[in-house]
Amino acid sequence: MKNKSVLPTISLGLLLLASVSSLQATELVYTPINPSFGGSPLNGSYLLGNAQAQNDYDDPDATSSSSMSTLERFTSQLQSSLLSQVLTNARNGQAGSVTTDDFIVNILNDETGELVIHITDRLTGEVSEIAVNGLGATY
Repeated sequence: MKNKSVLPTISLGLLLLASVSSLQATELVYTPINPSFGGSPLNGSYLLGNAQAQNDYDDPDATSSSSMSTLERFTSQLQSSLLSQVLTNARNGQAGSVTTDDFIVNILNDETGELVIHITDRLTGEVSEIAVNGLGATY
């Protein structure tokens, strides 16, 4: 009776040994994920998005448009619009000037077609001059 219980155990062991010997190991290959280190360039935006989602640091020196009040945004847009209009007028041969809290802009278009822009910083008094040739006077 002892032989009968040993025979199934031996046959099971031989079966396991035969199945283990047929297994083969393969070489492990490291593939980087980060594109900076040789990974796929398609992973770049995914990794950046994850990094930005985890970043809870707020730069105290950063200024954003969301921190501007409605009045400040309106003033900025109005100044941009006025400067654009003055530049358009200067291109048509008309002189113009815009004065804001920070600067004074004088634009002249002389007979030779040279556009001259004088920008004066009201805080420091520093004056910058920009001259553009070749526009051609249109008047």
